[in-house]
Amino acid sequence: MKTYIKRTWKNYIVCAVKSPKNPEQKIIKRVIALEGDIIKTIGYKNKYVKVPHGHIWVEGDHHGHSFDSNAFGPVSLGLLHARATHILWPPSRWQKLQPMLPPERTPFHSDQE
Repeated sequence: MKTYIKRTWKNYIVCAVKSPKNPEQKIIKRVIALEGDIIKTIGYKNKYVKVPHGHIWVEGDHHGHSFDSNAFGPVSLGLLHARATHILWPPSRWQKLQPMLPPERTPFHSDQE
């Protein structure tokens, strides 16, 4: 399962996280770390977090202005629904989303190394 998660979700955008503020709403975030990874957080209650088994760490692209794992912690894999591949609205922003991980958000350690 871990290899599948690594190959499929790492560095991708996910449209799958149920918003902790409104369970009817889904939020789109980038997968920053996978289970076993140790990540330096941005404003979370702990400065470093080891992502627990069956969870991922997600963040928005606008650090400090995003409701993401830095606000609510690791996300259960059971809350993932789909992978976002394109921006369709508004039409002026149509584009394919590129899988990428900002260099400053690379996990410090991974159990998969």
